[in-house]
Order: sequence, then C-alpha cells, then structure tokens
Amino acid sequence: MKTSYITLGVVALVLVTTIVQSFQISALKDKVGSNAVTGAATGAVDTSGWTDNEKMMYEHHGTLPARLSGGNAQSSGGMVGGC
Repeated sequence: MKTSYITLGVVALVLVTTIVQSFQISALKDKVGSNAVTGAATGAVDTSGWTDNEKMMYEHHGTLPARLSGGNAQSSGGMVGGC
C-alpha cells in the first residue's frame, strides 16, 4: 500500500515538472526569437560582414563571433575542459 502512494507521488512530480518545463521552453523560444542578433523579419542571424571563418564556426559549432558581444565577454583565465 505504501509503495503505491510513493509511485503515485513520483508520477505526479514528473507530470508537474513536465508541465512547468514546457512553459519554460516556450518562454525561452520567445526570448531567443527576440534576440538583438537575429533579423527582425526573417528570424535568422545576419551574417553579412562576417569572415568565412566566423560563418563556418557559427554554422558548424553555433559559436557567435566575440565582437558581437560588444567586447564585454569575460575570459575565464584558463581552459575549461577541451578535447
């Protein structure tokens, strides 16, 4: 009897977590769509004026050029992880 209450509680917790995160993902999609880097009409990143290397890094790795952050990027002082 006690295990059925525990199972029911875990299922309810997973359900509530799923519902909350679906709203969080929806809000995140809205925030990303209104980012200053994206184009207002197309929703795509404007790569005009980028070098070929910057375009490749964005297309293959999703890395935006550091100059787009306005020079406010903070360095960590050392490598974290790596290949």
